[in-house]
Amino acid sequence: MSEASLHQLSATRLAQLLSSREISAREVIADHLEQIEAINPLVNAIVTLDADRALARAAWCDEVIVKFGPVGPLHGIPIAHKDLQDTAGLRTTYGSPIYKDYVPSRDSLLVERTKAAGAICVGKTNTPEFGTGSHTYNTVFGVTRNPWSTDYSAGGSSGGAAAALAARMVPLCDGSDMGGSLRNPASFCNVVGLRPSAGLVPSWPVTDGWFTLAVDGPMARSVRDAALLLSVIGGHEPRSPIAWPGSAERFRGSLETDVRARRVAWCPTPAGVPVDPRVRNVLDVNARAAFESLGVELVDEQPDLAGAEESFLVLRAWHYAMSLGDDYRQHRAELNDDVAWNVEWGLRLRAEQITEAIKIRTALYERVAAFMQRVDALAMPVSQVPPFLASERWVTSINDEPQHTYLDWMRSCYLVSATGLPSISVPAGFTDEGLPVGLQLVGQPDGDFALLEFAHAAELAMGASALCPPLALGTR
Repeated sequence: MSEASLHQLSATRLAQLLSSREISAREVIADHLEQIEAINPLVNAIVTLDADRALARAAWCDEVIVKFGPVGPLHGIPIAHKDLQDTAGLRTTYGSPIYKDYVPSRDSLLVERTKAAGAICVGKTNTPEFGTGSHTYNTVFGVTRNPWSTDYSAGGSSGGAAAALAARMVPLCDGSDMGGSLRNPASFCNVVGLRPSAGLVPSWPVTDGWFTLAVDGPMARSVRDAALLLSVIGGHEPRSPIAWPGSAERFRGSLETDVRARRVAWCPTPAGVPVDPRVRNVLDVNARAAFESLGVELVDEQPDLAGAEESFLVLRAWHYAMSLGDDYRQHRAELNDDVAWNVEWGLRLRAEQITEAIKIRTALYERVAAFMQRVDALAMPVSQVPPFLASERWVTSINDEPQHTYLDWMRSCYLVSATGLPSISVPAGFTDEGLPVGLQLVGQPDGDFALLEFAHAAELAMGASALCPPLALGTR
Protein backbone atom coordinates (compact mmCIF):
# COMPACT_ATOMS: atom_id res chain seq x y z
CA MET A 1 0.00 0.00 0.00
CA SER A 2 1.23 3.47 -0.83
CA GLU A 3 2.31 5.21 2.35
CA ALA A 4 1.10 8.55 0.96
CA SER A 5 -2.49 7.28 0.94
CA LEU A 6 -2.69 6.38 4.63
CA HIS A 7 -4.14 9.74 5.74
CA GLN A 8 -7.10 9.17 3.44
CA LEU A 9 -8.09 5.92 5.14
CA SER A 10 -10.76 5.60 7.80
CA ALA A 11 -9.87 4.82 11.39
CA THR A 12 -11.64 1.48 11.04
CA ARG A 13 -9.54 0.52 8.01
CA LEU A 14 -6.32 1.73 9.65
CA ALA A 15 -7.12 -0.39 12.71
CA GLN A 16 -7.51 -3.48 10.51
CA LEU A 17 -4.23 -2.88 8.66
CA LEU A 18 -2.30 -2.09 11.83
CA SER A 19 -3.67 -5.12 13.66
CA SER A 20 -2.64 -7.43 10.80
CA ARG A 21 0.75 -5.67 10.61
CA GLU A 22 0.30 -4.82 6.93
CA ILE A 23 1.34 -1.29 7.88
CA SER A 24 3.26 0.09 10.84
CA ALA A 25 2.34 2.77 13.32
CA ARG A 26 5.51 4.61 12.30
CA GLU A 27 4.26 4.79 8.71
CA VAL A 28 0.82 5.96 9.79
CA ILE A 29 2.07 8.71 12.08
CA ALA A 30 4.74 9.92 9.65
CA ASP A 31 2.17 10.21 6.87
CA HIS A 32 -0.31 12.12 9.01
CA LEU A 33 2.41 14.45 10.28
CA GLU A 34 3.28 15.24 6.65
CA GLN A 35 -0.35 16.06 6.00
CA ILE A 36 -0.45 18.31 9.05
CA GLU A 37 2.69 20.10 7.89
CA ALA A 38 1.25 20.65 4.42
CA ILE A 39 -2.34 21.59 5.27
CA ASN A 40 -2.53 22.95 8.81
CA PRO A 41 -1.03 26.38 7.96
CA LEU A 42 -4.04 26.90 5.67
CA VAL A 43 -6.72 26.11 8.26
CA ASN A 44 -5.13 26.47 11.73
CA ALA A 45 -6.86 23.41 13.16
CA ILE A 46 -4.07 21.81 15.21
CA VAL A 47 -2.62 24.48 17.46
CA THR A 48 -0.12 22.52 19.58
CA LEU A 49 1.72 19.76 17.72
CA ASP A 50 3.31 16.86 19.60
CA ALA A 51 5.27 15.28 16.75
CA ASP A 52 8.28 13.94 18.63
CA ARG A 53 6.25 12.13 21.27
CA ALA A 54 3.87 10.84 18.60
CA LEU A 55 6.75 9.29 16.66
CA ALA A 56 8.20 7.78 19.82
CA ARG A 57 4.82 6.35 20.76
CA ALA A 58 4.48 4.90 17.26
CA ALA A 59 7.83 3.16 17.61
CA TRP A 60 6.67 1.70 20.92
CA CYS A 61 3.41 0.52 19.33
CA ASP A 62 5.37 -1.27 16.61
CA GLU A 63 7.56 -3.02 19.15
CA VAL A 64 4.67 -4.05 21.40
CA ILE A 65 2.50 -5.49 18.63
CA VAL A 66 5.24 -7.94 17.63
CA LYS A 67 5.50 -9.33 21.16
CA PHE A 68 1.99 -9.04 22.52
CA GLY A 69 -0.41 -8.02 19.75
CA PRO A 70 -2.38 -4.74 19.56
CA VAL A 71 -2.54 -2.65 22.71
CA GLY A 72 -6.24 -1.99 22.11
CA PRO A 73 -8.82 -1.19 19.44
CA LEU A 74 -7.11 2.11 18.53
CA HIS A 75 -3.58 0.68 18.34
CA GLY A 76 -1.37 3.07 16.37
CA ILE A 77 -4.19 5.34 15.21
CA PRO A 78 -3.57 9.12 15.27
CA ILE A 79 -5.91 11.28 17.30
CA ALA A 80 -5.98 14.97 18.20
CA HIS A 81 -7.58 16.19 21.41
CA LYS A 82 -9.65 19.34 21.80
CA ASP A 83 -7.73 22.01 23.69
CA LEU A 84 -10.24 21.71 26.54
CA GLN A 85 -8.97 18.21 27.40
CA ASP A 86 -6.06 18.06 29.85
CA THR A 87 -3.01 16.34 28.37
CA ALA A 88 -0.14 15.54 30.75
CA GLY A 89 3.06 17.24 29.66
CA LEU A 90 1.40 18.92 26.68
CA ARG A 91 0.17 22.51 26.69
CA THR A 92 -3.55 22.90 27.32
CA THR A 93 -4.78 26.49 26.96
CA TYR A 94 -8.61 26.15 26.91
CA GLY A 95 -8.31 28.78 24.17
CA SER A 96 -7.68 31.43 26.84
CA PRO A 97 -4.74 33.82 27.33
CA ILE A 98 -5.08 33.09 31.05
CA TYR A 99 -3.79 29.55 30.39
CA LYS A 100 -1.63 30.14 27.31
CA ASP A 101 1.39 28.53 28.97
CA TYR A 102 -0.41 25.93 31.13
CA VAL A 103 0.91 22.36 31.02
CA PRO A 104 -1.18 19.87 33.03
CA SER A 105 0.46 17.15 35.10
CA ARG A 106 -2.32 14.64 34.41
CA ASP A 107 -4.52 13.47 31.56
CA SER A 108 -8.26 13.88 31.46
CA LEU A 109 -10.26 10.65 31.61
CA LEU A 110 -10.99 10.79 27.87
CA VAL A 111 -7.28 11.14 27.06
CA GLU A 112 -6.46 8.33 29.49
CA ARG A 113 -8.87 6.03 27.71
CA THR A 114 -7.71 6.74 24.17
CA LYS A 115 -4.09 6.29 25.24
CA ALA A 116 -4.88 2.99 26.97
CA ALA A 117 -6.61 1.83 23.75
CA GLY A 118 -3.40 2.42 21.79
CA ALA A 119 -4.22 5.74 20.11
CA ILE A 120 -1.38 8.17 19.43
CA CYS A 121 -1.92 11.85 20.23
CA VAL A 122 -0.46 14.13 17.57
CA GLY A 123 -1.57 17.38 19.20
CA LYS A 124 -4.39 19.67 20.33
CA THR A 125 -7.21 21.17 18.26
CA ASN A 126 -8.32 24.78 18.40
CA THR A 127 -11.37 25.96 20.34
CA PRO A 128 -12.90 29.34 21.19
CA GLU A 129 -12.09 30.54 24.69
CA PHE A 130 -13.41 27.93 27.16
CA GLY A 131 -15.43 26.46 24.29
CA THR A 132 -17.70 29.51 24.14
CA GLY A 133 -19.53 29.79 20.83
CA SER A 134 -19.89 28.02 17.49
CA HIS A 135 -17.12 29.90 15.71
CA THR A 136 -13.56 28.85 16.55
CA TYR A 137 -11.26 31.79 17.22
CA ASN A 138 -9.31 33.08 20.22
CA THR A 139 -6.53 35.52 21.05
CA VAL A 140 -4.01 32.74 21.69
CA PHE A 141 -4.08 30.99 18.31
CA GLY A 142 -6.43 32.95 16.06
CA VAL A 143 -9.22 31.64 13.82
CA THR A 144 -9.73 28.14 12.45
CA ARG A 145 -10.79 28.08 8.80
CA ASN A 146 -13.03 25.71 6.90
CA PRO A 147 -11.15 23.22 4.66
CA TRP A 148 -13.95 23.40 2.08
CA SER A 149 -13.40 27.15 1.68
CA THR A 150 -10.88 28.91 3.89
CA ASP A 151 -12.78 32.20 3.82
CA TYR A 152 -15.43 30.51 5.95
CA SER A 153 -15.81 29.40 9.57
CA ALA A 154 -15.20 25.79 10.59
CA GLY A 155 -17.88 26.17 13.27
CA GLY A 156 -17.31 25.53 16.93
CA SER A 157 -16.54 25.03 19.58
CA SER A 158 -14.91 21.83 18.31
CA GLY A 159 -14.01 23.64 15.09
CA GLY A 160 -10.36 22.67 15.18
CA ALA A 161 -11.35 19.03 15.47
CA ALA A 162 -13.82 19.20 12.58
CA ALA A 163 -11.35 21.02 10.32
CA ALA A 164 -8.55 18.58 11.17
CA LEU A 165 -10.79 15.64 10.27
CA ALA A 166 -12.06 17.13 7.02
CA ALA A 167 -8.51 18.05 5.96
CA ARG A 168 -7.38 14.43 6.54
CA MET A 169 -4.85 15.45 9.21
CA VAL A 170 -6.24 12.85 11.65
CA PRO A 171 -8.92 10.15 11.38
CA LEU A 172 -10.30 10.66 14.91
CA CYS A 173 -10.91 13.61 17.24
CA ASP A 174 -12.85 14.27 20.39
CA GLY A 175 -15.09 17.21 21.10
CA SER A 176 -17.49 18.55 23.69
CA ASP A 177 -21.02 19.87 23.39
CA MET A 178 -23.25 22.05 25.52
CA GLY A 179 -25.13 24.01 22.87
CA GLY A 180 -24.00 22.26 19.70
CA SER A 181 -20.21 22.18 19.82
CA LEU A 182 -19.91 18.61 18.51
CA ARG A 183 -22.68 18.93 15.95
CA ASN A 184 -22.30 22.44 14.50
CA PRO A 185 -18.65 22.12 13.38
CA ALA A 186 -19.35 18.65 12.03
CA SER A 187 -22.12 20.15 9.89
CA PHE A 188 -19.89 23.01 8.73
CA CYS A 189 -17.01 20.70 7.75
CA ASN A 190 -18.84 17.63 6.33
CA VAL A 191 -17.83 15.24 9.11
CA VAL A 192 -19.68 13.39 11.89
CA GLY A 193 -20.18 14.62 15.45
CA LEU A 194 -22.12 12.65 18.06
CA ARG A 195 -23.56 14.24 21.18
CA PRO A 196 -24.08 11.12 23.34
CA SER A 197 -26.51 10.70 26.19
CA ALA A 198 -25.19 12.22 29.40
CA GLY A 199 -23.02 9.77 31.32
CA LEU A 200 -22.27 7.49 28.38
CA VAL A 201 -18.93 9.30 27.98
CA PRO A 202 -18.05 10.27 31.56
CA SER A 203 -15.99 13.42 32.06
CA TRP A 204 -13.23 13.94 34.61
CA PRO A 205 -11.97 16.20 36.07
CA VAL A 206 -14.98 18.53 36.13
CA THR A 207 -16.33 21.23 38.44
CA ASP A 208 -19.79 19.65 38.72
CA GLY A 209 -19.91 15.91 38.14
CA TRP A 210 -23.73 15.97 38.18
CA PHE A 211 -24.09 18.50 35.33
CA THR A 212 -25.78 16.93 32.28
CA LEU A 213 -26.08 19.82 29.84
CA ALA A 214 -22.46 19.50 28.66
CA VAL A 215 -21.03 16.22 27.36
CA ASP A 216 -17.88 14.91 25.69
CA GLY A 217 -18.17 12.85 22.53
CA PRO A 218 -16.54 11.47 19.38
CA MET A 219 -15.91 13.12 16.02
CA ALA A 220 -14.83 11.33 12.86
CA ARG A 221 -15.30 11.25 9.10
CA SER A 222 -17.90 8.48 9.27
CA VAL A 223 -20.52 7.20 11.67
CA ARG A 224 -18.68 3.87 11.92
CA ASP A 225 -15.45 5.59 13.01
CA ALA A 226 -17.34 7.74 15.52
CA ALA A 227 -18.83 4.56 17.00
CA LEU A 228 -15.34 3.03 17.20
CA LEU A 229 -14.07 5.98 19.24
CA LEU A 230 -17.22 5.94 21.37
CA SER A 231 -16.52 2.30 22.26
CA VAL A 232 -13.26 3.46 23.86
CA ILE A 233 -14.20 6.73 25.54
CA GLY A 234 -17.58 5.47 26.80
CA GLY A 235 -18.38 3.17 29.69
CA HIS A 236 -18.43 3.15 33.47
CA GLU A 237 -16.06 5.28 35.53
CA PRO A 238 -16.11 5.44 39.37
CA ARG A 239 -14.90 9.06 39.33
CA SER A 240 -18.10 10.17 37.57
CA PRO A 241 -21.37 10.07 39.53
CA ILE A 242 -23.48 9.89 36.35
CA ALA A 243 -21.44 7.35 34.37
CA TRP A 244 -23.38 4.54 32.70
CA PRO A 245 -22.78 1.05 34.12
CA GLY A 246 -20.82 -1.48 32.10
CA SER A 247 -18.52 -1.07 29.13
CA ALA A 248 -19.13 0.57 25.76
CA GLU A 249 -17.60 -2.26 23.72
CA ARG A 250 -20.92 -2.93 21.99
CA PHE A 251 -20.39 0.22 19.92
CA ARG A 252 -17.65 -1.65 18.05
CA GLY A 253 -20.33 -4.00 16.75
CA SER A 254 -21.90 -3.91 13.33
CA LEU A 255 -24.11 -0.91 12.52
CA GLU A 256 -25.73 -2.65 9.58
CA THR A 257 -29.49 -2.98 10.07
CA ASP A 258 -32.72 -2.83 8.12
CA VAL A 259 -34.23 0.61 8.78
CA ARG A 260 -37.35 0.18 6.66
CA ALA A 261 -39.52 -0.09 9.76
CA ARG A 262 -38.16 3.14 11.25
CA ARG A 263 -40.55 6.05 11.76
CA VAL A 264 -38.93 9.50 11.62
CA ALA A 265 -40.42 12.85 12.56
CA TRP A 266 -39.42 15.48 9.98
CA CYS A 267 -38.80 18.85 11.67
CA PRO A 268 -37.38 21.35 9.14
CA THR A 269 -37.99 24.34 11.46
CA PRO A 270 -37.87 23.03 15.05
CA ALA A 271 -39.86 25.23 17.42
CA GLY A 272 -40.33 27.67 14.55
CA VAL A 273 -36.72 28.89 14.46
CA PRO A 274 -35.65 30.58 11.22
CA VAL A 275 -33.66 28.37 8.85
CA ASP A 276 -31.67 29.63 5.88
CA PRO A 277 -33.29 28.47 2.59
CA ARG A 278 -29.96 27.01 1.45
CA VAL A 279 -29.96 24.65 4.43
CA ARG A 280 -33.59 23.71 3.92
CA ASN A 281 -33.00 23.01 0.24
CA VAL A 282 -30.14 20.57 0.91
CA LEU A 283 -32.15 18.72 3.53
CA ASP A 284 -35.43 18.77 1.57
CA VAL A 285 -33.72 17.34 -1.51
CA ASN A 286 -30.90 15.12 -0.28
CA ALA A 287 -32.08 13.92 3.12
CA ARG A 288 -35.67 13.25 2.12
CA ALA A 289 -34.53 11.40 -1.01
CA ALA A 290 -32.21 9.28 1.14
CA PHE A 291 -35.02 8.42 3.55
CA GLU A 292 -37.28 7.48 0.67
CA SER A 293 -34.59 5.20 -0.78
CA LEU A 294 -34.26 3.51 2.61
CA GLY A 295 -38.00 2.97 2.92
CA VAL A 296 -38.21 5.10 6.07
CA GLU A 297 -41.61 6.44 7.08
CA LEU A 298 -41.48 10.23 7.40
CA VAL A 299 -44.10 12.05 9.45
CA ASP A 300 -44.40 15.83 9.63
CA GLU A 301 -44.49 16.11 13.40
CA GLN A 302 -42.34 17.62 16.09
CA PRO A 303 -42.27 17.55 19.88
CA ASP A 304 -43.34 20.45 22.08
CA LEU A 305 -40.06 22.20 22.95
CA ALA A 306 -41.64 24.90 25.12
CA GLY A 307 -39.27 25.86 27.91
CA ALA A 308 -36.19 24.40 26.22
CA GLU A 309 -34.64 27.77 25.49
CA GLU A 310 -35.36 29.26 28.92
CA SER A 311 -34.02 26.28 30.85
CA PHE A 312 -30.94 25.93 28.62
CA LEU A 313 -29.91 29.58 28.91
CA VAL A 314 -30.38 29.74 32.69
CA LEU A 315 -28.57 26.47 33.40
CA ARG A 316 -25.79 27.39 30.99
CA ALA A 317 -25.24 30.72 32.74
CA TRP A 318 -25.30 29.02 36.14
CA HIS A 319 -22.64 26.56 34.95
CA TYR A 320 -20.43 29.38 33.65
CA ALA A 321 -20.60 31.17 36.99
CA MET A 322 -19.79 27.96 38.85
CA SER A 323 -16.93 26.79 36.64
CA LEU A 324 -15.36 30.12 35.60
CA GLY A 325 -16.33 32.45 38.42
CA ASP A 326 -12.83 32.45 39.91
CA ASP A 327 -11.19 33.14 36.54
CA TYR A 328 -13.65 35.97 35.98
CA ARG A 329 -12.90 37.58 39.34
CA GLN A 330 -9.13 37.28 38.93
CA HIS A 331 -8.71 37.88 35.19
CA ARG A 332 -11.76 39.78 33.91
CA ALA A 333 -9.69 42.00 31.61
CA GLU A 334 -8.26 38.97 29.80
CA LEU A 335 -11.59 37.22 29.13
CA ASN A 336 -13.45 37.80 25.89
CA ASP A 337 -16.81 39.53 26.12
CA ASP A 338 -18.90 36.43 25.38
CA VAL A 339 -17.32 34.44 28.22
CA ALA A 340 -17.68 37.38 30.62
CA TRP A 341 -21.32 37.88 29.58
CA ASN A 342 -22.16 34.27 30.43
CA VAL A 343 -20.41 34.43 33.81
CA GLU A 344 -22.03 37.75 34.73
CA TRP A 345 -25.45 36.40 33.81
CA GLY A 346 -24.83 33.39 36.02
CA LEU A 347 -23.66 35.49 38.94
CA ARG A 348 -26.88 37.54 38.77
CA LEU A 349 -29.16 34.50 38.91
CA ARG A 350 -31.40 34.02 41.91
CA ALA A 351 -32.01 30.63 43.47
CA GLU A 352 -35.64 30.59 42.34
CA GLN A 353 -34.57 31.10 38.70
CA ILE A 354 -32.32 28.06 38.85
CA THR A 355 -34.90 25.86 40.54
CA GLU A 356 -37.55 26.96 38.03
CA ALA A 357 -35.22 26.12 35.14
CA ILE A 358 -34.64 22.65 36.57
CA LYS A 359 -38.40 22.08 36.88
CA ILE A 360 -39.01 23.34 33.33
CA ARG A 361 -36.31 21.11 31.92
CA THR A 362 -37.72 18.08 33.74
CA ALA A 363 -41.18 18.72 32.29
CA LEU A 364 -39.60 19.22 28.85
CA TYR A 365 -37.88 15.84 29.07
CA GLU A 366 -41.08 14.07 30.08
CA ARG A 367 -43.01 15.57 27.12
CA VAL A 368 -40.30 14.82 24.58
CA ALA A 369 -39.69 11.30 25.92
CA ALA A 370 -43.42 10.60 25.54
CA PHE A 371 -43.32 11.93 21.97
CA MET A 372 -40.32 9.71 21.16
CA GLN A 373 -42.34 6.63 22.03
CA ARG A 374 -44.21 7.24 18.75
CA VAL A 375 -41.14 7.72 16.52
CA ASP A 376 -37.65 6.27 16.24
CA ALA A 377 -35.87 9.54 15.54
CA LEU A 378 -36.26 13.23 14.75
CA ALA A 379 -34.70 14.67 11.58
CA MET A 380 -33.90 18.38 11.62
CA PRO A 381 -31.22 20.94 10.71
CA VAL A 382 -27.98 20.89 12.67
CA SER A 383 -27.29 24.55 12.09
CA GLN A 384 -29.83 27.11 10.93
CA VAL A 385 -27.26 28.51 8.47
CA PRO A 386 -24.48 27.17 6.26
CA PRO A 387 -20.90 28.17 7.13
CA PHE A 388 -20.49 31.94 7.40
CA LEU A 389 -17.42 34.11 6.76
CA ALA A 390 -14.58 33.50 9.22
CA SER A 391 -14.14 37.27 9.55
CA GLU A 392 -17.52 37.53 11.32
CA ARG A 393 -17.98 36.87 15.04
CA TRP A 394 -21.39 35.28 14.68
CA VAL A 395 -24.55 35.29 12.57
CA THR A 396 -26.56 38.46 13.17
CA SER A 397 -29.55 37.74 10.92
CA ILE A 398 -31.37 34.73 9.46
CA ASN A 399 -34.06 35.36 6.85
CA ASP A 400 -34.08 39.03 7.95
CA GLU A 401 -34.78 37.97 11.53
CA PRO A 402 -32.20 39.57 13.88
CA GLN A 403 -30.03 37.27 16.01
CA HIS A 404 -29.22 39.38 19.04
CA THR A 405 -26.48 37.34 20.75
CA TYR A 406 -23.77 34.89 19.73
CA LEU A 407 -26.09 32.10 20.95
CA ASP A 408 -29.30 32.93 19.08
CA TRP A 409 -28.40 31.38 15.73
CA MET A 410 -27.59 28.01 17.38
CA ARG A 411 -31.09 27.27 18.67
CA SER A 412 -31.60 24.25 16.40
CA CYS A 413 -28.80 22.62 18.36
CA TYR A 414 -29.23 23.92 21.89
CA LEU A 415 -32.96 23.24 22.02
CA VAL A 416 -32.03 19.57 21.53
CA SER A 417 -29.32 19.82 24.20
CA ALA A 418 -31.97 20.83 26.71
CA THR A 419 -33.94 17.62 26.07
CA GLY A 420 -30.99 15.41 27.01
CA LEU A 421 -31.58 13.15 24.00
CA PRO A 422 -28.63 11.77 22.00
CA SER A 423 -28.10 13.53 18.69
CA ILE A 424 -25.73 13.34 15.76
CA SER A 425 -24.68 15.47 12.79
CA VAL A 426 -24.33 13.51 9.56
CA PRO A 427 -23.07 15.01 6.26
CA ALA A 428 -26.11 15.67 4.06
CA GLY A 429 -24.80 17.60 1.06
CA PHE A 430 -23.64 21.00 -0.15
CA THR A 431 -25.11 24.37 -1.02
CA ASP A 432 -24.76 25.78 -4.53
CA GLU A 433 -21.65 27.59 -3.24
CA GLY A 434 -20.08 24.26 -2.25
CA LEU A 435 -20.51 24.70 1.52
CA PRO A 436 -21.35 21.65 3.65
CA VAL A 437 -24.71 21.10 5.35
CA GLY A 438 -25.38 18.47 8.00
CA LEU A 439 -28.51 16.59 8.99
CA GLN A 440 -29.24 16.35 12.71
CA LEU A 441 -30.77 13.08 13.86
CA VAL A 442 -32.11 12.87 17.40
CA GLY A 443 -32.60 9.48 19.05
CA GLN A 444 -34.77 8.05 21.78
CA PRO A 445 -33.78 8.34 25.46
CA ASP A 446 -30.56 6.33 25.97
CA GLY A 447 -30.94 5.15 22.38
CA ASP A 448 -27.39 5.90 21.28
CA PHE A 449 -26.73 2.58 19.54
CA ALA A 450 -30.00 2.61 17.59
CA LEU A 451 -29.29 6.24 16.63
CA LEU A 452 -25.86 5.25 15.29
CA GLU A 453 -27.40 2.39 13.29
CA PHE A 454 -29.89 4.74 11.67
CA ALA A 455 -27.29 7.49 11.13
CA HIS A 456 -25.00 4.97 9.43
CA ALA A 457 -27.77 3.99 6.99
CA ALA A 458 -28.65 7.63 6.32
CA GLU A 459 -24.99 8.54 5.82
CA LEU A 460 -24.51 5.86 3.17
CA ALA A 461 -27.73 6.83 1.41
CA MET A 462 -26.85 10.54 1.28
CA GLY A 463 -23.26 9.86 0.21
CA ALA A 464 -21.79 13.24 1.16
CA SER A 465 -19.38 11.92 3.80
CA ALA A 466 -17.35 10.14 1.09
CA LEU A 467 -16.31 13.49 -0.40
CA CYS A 468 -13.02 15.17 0.44
CA PRO A 469 -12.22 18.89 0.19
CA PRO A 470 -9.80 19.60 -2.68
CA LEU A 471 -7.50 21.39 -0.24
CA ALA A 472 -6.91 18.11 1.61
CA LEU A 473 -5.74 16.33 -1.53
CA GLY A 474 -2.84 18.74 -1.78
CA THR A 475 0.14 18.22 -4.06
CA ARG A 476 1.99 15.56 -2.09
